[in-house]
Formats: sequence, structure tokens, C-alpha cells
Amino acid sequence: MKFLDEAKVYVKAGNGGNGCVSFRREKFIPLGGPDGGNGGRGGSVIAECVSGLNTLIDYRYQQHFKAKKGQHGMGSSCYGASSPDMIMQLPIGTQIFAEDGETLIADLTKVGQKIVIAQGGQGGLGNECFKTSTNQSPRTATPGEEGPELWLWLRLKLMSDAGLLGLPNAGKSTFLAATSRAKPKIADYPFTTLAPQLGVVYVDGREFVLADIPGLIEGAHEGVGLGLKFLGHVERSGILLHLIDGTQEDVVTAYKTIRAELKAYSSELAKKPELVALNKCDALTDEEIKEKSAALKKASKKKIWQISGVSGAGVTDVLREMLTVIGEKREQEKIDEIEIPVASAWDD
Repeated sequence: MKFLDEAKVYVKAGNGGNGCVSFRREKFIPLGGPDGGNGGRGGSVIAECVSGLNTLIDYRYQQHFKAKKGQHGMGSSCYGASSPDMIMQLPIGTQIFAEDGETLIADLTKVGQKIVIAQGGQGGLGNECFKTSTNQSPRTATPGEEGPELWLWLRLKLMSDAGLLGLPNAGKSTFLAATSRAKPKIADYPFTTLAPQLGVVYVDGREFVLADIPGLIEGAHEGVGLGLKFLGHVERSGILLHLIDGTQEDVVTAYKTIRAELKAYSSELAKKPELVALNKCDALTDEEIKEKSAALKKASKKKIWQISGVSGAGVTDVLREMLTVIGEKREQEKIDEIEIPVASAWDD
């Protein structure tokens, strides 16, 4: 399935049904009075966060979502039926923006979360609602309320427990393929990966979701190389694994380039837990590994993990360390977890 992380859609809530003007007419009851029923409510458009989806590709081919209008009221005090709601199923991590592309309407981060995007119109009143002691034969009914219509932008930021960072050709896809059942394209040239990839990593009987983010380059925070989209995906990761290509000459500059882009994009992103790993150690001598690890440790002030995605050396130890941090985060989320209500996108 092709990955798509942005789509523009049109939504229209259903109109309310019209109220009815009717009078009761039966044998021996010539003046039965008004009995026009109310119209039914129009269907609302609701966004629902579901599991099992990780792309917005469906919304490229279906861009219009219109809920049905409510039924009109009828005589004999028959009220019109309300129409069912239109449900838009969206993957975890989807953000809904107004047509300007900047006003955030909703952020779907938990499975089961529901947001009313467009409220269905209320049904009109039938003439029986206008009967009074001084007006016992009203011929007044109101039309149903118009359902709102609007254009929206859907933007997906992948939800993952951990994210892979690094310059192009740092070995991120190889690492993902070696630690999960994901099958990313792997080749010996930059920008092999053009879209984020997700994989489920199993270690010591436990699992977590790992995202391979396409290689970032200098200027990514300004959109260079689609950097804004890629940084948006890694923004939701709980921990970052920063891979450095050990075969390049200047590993310190490679590390500082990515860190500078993270800080320029978001201070919160730059504060996320980070592991730094010198990758492709199978292609280095012991002296080179020692020298480059020392340089990275001095620049990052962090422990440097020495790994090889090809041979698997050191990979399990890194995964266990990542799992420790992820486990702590999951425990904290359980403490903070609350019941998810059905909310309106327009609530204050």
C-alpha cells in the first residue's frame, strides 16, 4: 500500500428535515387541531481514530464526505427520522486542520477517540409546536437547519515507540530490516527510502514499534528535502536512535547536522531521549571504531553504541536499552490515561 501522509477532503453535515403543517381530520372530529410533526436531525460527520491504518491513501480517491439529511415531519404527529452519522476512519496520529492549513481542529492520538467535525442540522418544527390558547390552528412550520460544510486538511504524523534518525545512507533501513519483519528498500545510495516505514521489533519477549524516517539533510527544518514532513513523523516517537555512518570521515559533523535540525524544528523534539550509535562497524578496524566513538562521545556527551545492522553486532543491546525507556514511558501513560469522550471539534 502506498504511503500518503496528507490529503484534502470536503465534508458536509446533513440538513435537518423540515417541519410539517398538518391538521387532524377524522370522522366525527372535524376540528382535530394541528398534528404536523418535527423534522429529523441531519447526520453529523465524525472522525474516528482506528487501529490497523498507517496511511491516508484512501482519502486521495474519496475526497467528499456528505452525511444524509433528516427526514421531513409528517401528519398524525409523525416525527421525521434522524439520519445516521458519517464516520471517517483515520489512522492514529492524524491531525485535522481547517482549510487554511494552519488552524488545528483535532489531533487523534488514541484508538477509539471520536471528534465531531461537522454537526448535523436540527430538524424543523411542525405546526403542532406552535399551537397556543389564542392560536389553535397555526399554519406555521420551520425548515430544517442547514448542515455546515467545510474543506479540511488531514495530516498524518506516525505514532511509534521509537524513531530512527540519521543522514542519508546511514543504514537506517538495514537496521529496521534486521530487527523487524519490515521489508524496506535497501541500496547503497542516498535517499533510498522516500517514505517513512514502520516495523514491529521483538526483543526478550516484548515488542515495540520502530519508525524508519527518510534521511534528513541540512535545512530539513525549512522544508529542504521534504524535511518538514519527515521531522513531523519522528516528532511523536518516544525515543530516538541516532545512527551515524561509521564509514564516513567526519562523524561529528554528521551528528551535529541532525541535532541542529532537531533543535531548529522543535525544542521539544530536541529534548526527547536519544541513543547514539556508530553504525557499520563491521567495515571498520578496531582503531577506527575506538577513534570515532571517542569523537562522538565528546561531541554528544552520551554513551556511544557500536553496532552493525548487517552483522547484527551490538544490535540486541541497543534494542534492550530502547525497550527500557519505552517501558517507562508506557507506564507513565497508563497512569495518565483517562476515558476518551466523544468531543466536538468546535468545543472551547
